Parts: sequence; structure tokens; C-alpha cells
Amino acid sequence: MAKRSRAGAAADRRSAAVTSGQLDPGGPRRPCPCGSGKRYKACHGDTAARSPFVSRPFAGLPAECDWVAMREFVPAATAAISLLDGHQILVCSLLPMAAPAMVRSDGSVWLGLQVQHDFGDPSRDLAHALEQALAATAGSTIPVVEDPGTGPRLQDLVDPTESMTVEVHAGFDFWVADVDDPTGAIAASLETANEAAWPTQRLSSVDAAYWTRMGQREFLRWVLPHDEDRLLDALARLHGDGTDSLGEQTRLIGSFRAYGLVVPVWELPRGTGADPLEQPAAELGERLAAALADDAPLTAAQRSARNGLASRQLTIH
Repeated sequence: MAKRSRAGAAADRRSAAVTSGQLDPGGPRRPCPCGSGKRYKACHGDTAARSPFVSRPFAGLPAECDWVAMREFVPAATAAISLLDGHQILVCSLLPMAAPAMVRSDGSVWLGLQVQHDFGDPSRDLAHALEQALAATAGSTIPVVEDPGTGPRLQDLVDPTESMTVEVHAGFDFWVADVDDPTGAIAASLETANEAAWPTQRLSSVDAAYWTRMGQREFLRWVLPHDEDRLLDALARLHGDGTDSLGEQTRLIGSFRAYGLVVPVWELPRGTGADPLEQPAAELGERLAAALADDAPLTAAQRSARNGLASRQLTIH
């Protein structure tokens, strides 16, 4: 299991402090002191809420970083996973109408990660949808709209010994790959969805790194499992040495913070594509590992670089 970051542990302590009344929100429309980014009235001030906020909900799952990537950054992808009870299910970045889960006509269960509800712990929300799908009949769509409360989490259902291999798709045609479409109506309805699926490719040389092209700009987003403070220190060391790039005219422009993990983002020259990044990403991974193992105090230049990286972080969950 990946170690929890100090930032994640601090977030859980803030959440507990709000629940116990030790932190005053200052009013229902003020930001919740737990750090979730929501207003207090929509977070710990919601008297109907029952599930506790979890800052790193996918910790302990195989390929935690890919779960985060599929949940937030990859438009169209699937991954087969095994459950402890022997079932095989297909995890999808997005299902039609952002459904939480569905049972296909052949009885196979599909679980959607990009959904429209959030009760504080995505792992518990998804496990709730998954349990409903496992008990449903073929052809069912699972609309989860209620708080699952104290039910099981994905970590209670997914086999931790089985790996997860992500397959990135060019669009959402996989939704209907096994469905006859004699009139072309289904294909027409997919056109809009596919137009919104920006080109994305997962690198094979490192874990959970995804190239994408958005309009005329290209980026690499790399979901990393390390402690946030230590990772920022390591990136600052590389920046100070001028070794944090992926090649000429590439640059580390900032990072996201998602579900307790940091996701550095590199901007790439137009026309780069994913394949030329494989070797540079592997080499950067080796430099990053060495920087993570370095316990020497940061230099003044490295501290300045670290402050710059921290100021360009965007928390999305």
C-alpha cells in the first residue's frame, strides 16, 4: 500500500477537527475548514451528509495513480479488474450519461469513474454502485443518488494481488462495440461525445503518465504516488539542476493535486506526440528517484524553485 502523504494526513485531521467542532467555519457560505474546497454548508455543514471526507480515497488499490488519472484526466479508457469474490468487471473512465455503473446485455458489469455525485469518499461511492450492479439483472443501469453511509469501499471488494492494465481509447465507440447499429443512429449520437475526447496516450516506460493534446497544445500529466512535500523537494532539486525537462523546449509548468496525489504537468512543443517521450520519461523517472532519496537541505535556489512549484499547484479534489 502506498504511504499516505503528510498533506493527506493533515487533511484528515482538519476534517476530524471540523466534525468535532474544534474548527469554526465562520458561516455556512464560508469555505469549509476541512480543506475540501467546498462551502461549509455543502460539506461538513450538510446535516444530511454521513460519509466522512477521505483525502486519498484510492490508496491501497492496485495502480492507485491510474485510478486517479481515469477519474480526472483521461477522457476514454477502460481497465479490467478482479474482485475478491472472483468477479471480473470493467472499470471505465466514463459511461453513457455519466452513469455510475451498468450491467451489459451479456451480464458483464461496467463501473464508471467520472460521475456526478460525491459524498466525501469516492471509493465508498463507487463500491456502492458496484454492489448494486453485481446484484442487478442484465441490461440495468445503476443510478446512485444516495449517500452510501458506512458501506464497504473499493478496497474491500477489489483483489489487491491482481494488476490493472489501462487501455486508452480514441473515443467512446467501445460503449457500443458489441451493439448492432443498422440505421447508424448510435454512431451519430456518439459523434458529440467523441469530439470532446481529446487525444490521449498512456506511456509504457513509466507508470501513470499520460500524453494529451488539447487544441493546439500538448502536455504530459504524470500522476505520482509520493509524499507531496518530498516530491516538491525532489522536483525543486531537479529544477535547480536544470534536469526537470523531458527534452528541448519542454518545461514543467505546474501541477494538479488530486485525491491526495500530486500530478506534475509538462508543456511540450507542438507535434511532439507520445512515442518520443518514452525514453526521456524513463530517464526523468530515474533522476526523480535519486532526488527523492536525497536528504540534503535545499539550497536557496532550490527553495525558490520549490516555492514557484507550490504556487502553481491547482487542487481539483
